[in-house]
Amino acid sequence: MKFLDQARVYVRSGDGGAGCVSFRREKFIEFGGPDGGDGGRGGDVVALCVEGLNTLIDYRYQQHFKAKTGTHGMGKNRAGGRGADAVLKLPVGAQIFEEDEETLIADMTEVGQRVVICKGGNGGFGNAHFTTSTNRAPRRANPGQVGEERTIVLRLKLIADAGLIGLPNAGKSTFLAAVTAAKPKIADYPFTTLHPGLGVVRSGDREFVLADIPGLIEGAHEGHGLGDRFLGHIERCRALLHLIDATGEHAGKDYKIVRAELAAYGAGLAEKPEIIALSKIDAVDADHLKKQRERLKRAIASSGPQTDAGRQAAPLMLSSASGAGVKEALGALFNAIEAQKALERAPQDARPWSP
Repeated sequence: MKFLDQARVYVRSGDGGAGCVSFRREKFIEFGGPDGGDGGRGGDVVALCVEGLNTLIDYRYQQHFKAKTGTHGMGKNRAGGRGADAVLKLPVGAQIFEEDEETLIADMTEVGQRVVICKGGNGGFGNAHFTTSTNRAPRRANPGQVGEERTIVLRLKLIADAGLIGLPNAGKSTFLAAVTAAKPKIADYPFTTLHPGLGVVRSGDREFVLADIPGLIEGAHEGHGLGDRFLGHIERCRALLHLIDATGEHAGKDYKIVRAELAAYGAGLAEKPEIIALSKIDAVDADHLKKQRERLKRAIASSGPQTDAGRQAAPLMLSSASGAGVKEALGALFNAIEAQKALERAPQDARPWSP
């Protein structure tokens, strides 16, 4: 199944059914009077959050959704039935925006969540509704109310506890494959990851969801490389694991490039708890590894004061291929996630103040 995290959709609710002009006609009843029924209400356009979906691929092949028109009223005071709703089934984490892509309509975060995007038009009144003491045989009825229409933008942000960030070819997919049952594409060239991936990390009785996104390069916020659009998938993460390639030219510069892109993107990514690790340590000699570690330590120290959200002063050392340091990195992630959960559960007044 292909991955799609953004789609533009046109939706229209159903028109209301028209009211009926009718008169009661029965044998031996000279003045039956009006008996036209009201029209039915048009169907709504509804967004429904469901289980079992992790992409918006369905909306690549269908971009128009229209609810049904309400049934027209009939004689003998029979009201029309309600039109069927048009239901947009969305995965957990999907967001619905106006056409400007900035105004948020709804954020689908729980299975079963239901949001009405466009309300159906009201049904028209039949002529029985207009009977008065002076007008005993009205010959008019209302047409149904016209439904609403709009263009919306669907955007998916994956639900994960922790996210993997770093430059292309930093070992993110290898780490995901090593600690989860996910099978991402792994190769010795940049941008092997073209779409975000998810995996579940289990350790004893604890587990968390880990998200891997395509690598960032300098200028990603300006559209270079694959851009920074995929950073939206880690906005909901409680912690980040930042991998820096030990085989690169300068670990400190690599670290600063990614940090600059996080700051340029915004959405609070630069303030999230961050676990920093030097990866692929089995692929370099001891001298080069020592230089890279010192460069990275200086870059971390120069990136500003450490916050409670917590970037550690000394980077972790790991190799996903050999397994060295992987348990330590997972332990640090577990602790960071638990700390954030405790902070979220704490009353607002009990949370530590930060300028």
